[in-house]
Amino acid sequence: MGVFVFLPLVLPLTAWPVARLAEQRLHPRTATRLLTAVAAVMALCSTVCLALVMVVGTAQLPGNPLPDGWSDPEVRAAVPYDEVVGKAAIPALCAVVLVSARALWRHGRVRRRAHRALAGLPGTAVAVLPDDVPYAYALPGGGRRDRVVVTTALLDCLEPAERRALFAHERAHLAARHHRFLLAVRLAALANPFLRPLRTAVAYTAERWADEEAAKTVGDRRAVATAIGKAALVSRGTPVATLAGLAAPGPVPRRVAALLGPAPAVRTWPSVFTSVGLAAWAAAAGTAVSAMSSANAAVTMFLILRAATPL
Repeated sequence: MGVFVFLPLVLPLTAWPVARLAEQRLHPRTATRLLTAVAAVMALCSTVCLALVMVVGTAQLPGNPLPDGWSDPEVRAAVPYDEVVGKAAIPALCAVVLVSARALWRHGRVRRRAHRALAGLPGTAVAVLPDDVPYAYALPGGGRRDRVVVTTALLDCLEPAERRALFAHERAHLAARHHRFLLAVRLAALANPFLRPLRTAVAYTAERWADEEAAKTVGDRRAVATAIGKAALVSRGTPVATLAGLAAPGPVPRRVAALLGPAPAVRTWPSVFTSVGLAAWAAAAGTAVSAMSSANAAVTMFLILRAATPL
């Protein structure tokens, strides 16, 4: 196993180039799916390897409930610098588990509170709140409970075509289940801080994905751009009660500029002869190596521990 057990912890660095290039060169739908998949796999692999290293560290602690054979020199030799790395992995993995559980709990709590706050309103797909604070957000509930929440203050600021664009944008978030992508990359970034650039990129590409779907629905890219600009302008600094897993509005000027240009080309995978293609293949290779390294480390550690476990 050797130093290969540490590879999944640092291989997320290979995904950094594709994060920025995917925002600019890929269709937002392709970029969101690609970056989320890379982040999820790399986070899982790094967590598995961290757990394997933790087993070695825990076995060295006095009074631990693990079999005595797990602290034999043959087991510790499978992990370089086992005395330091093994013990350091214990608080690291505990921190990953705690922050991930806290993020999931907060996501669920905000979602439940949002649905309870709308309990007294008609069960329509759009909930219009009589509020002087301008904001709008998509509230996923699973099928028929999906709702678009918007205040009268925001609707008063928009023209009819811009309102249609706003509703189309929020419905696109719900139809594509963007909250799942965003929650996945959030948990991935908590599991491995090297994946934070991918979380930022997915937060932007998910918004761009909804922008493009709204433009396709209303048939007017300029109306969508105007609606986004106005909503961002009047909502600036407003404390919006959104789900913990949903994205912020993102870099609005970049989104508006993209909508004022031509629609992005839909490609399932970029050509290898482009900069984004090379970055995507490098990220895919890093993901594959990470998966193979973690699988190899897991199998090797299982065989070593099995041999060291007394009958």
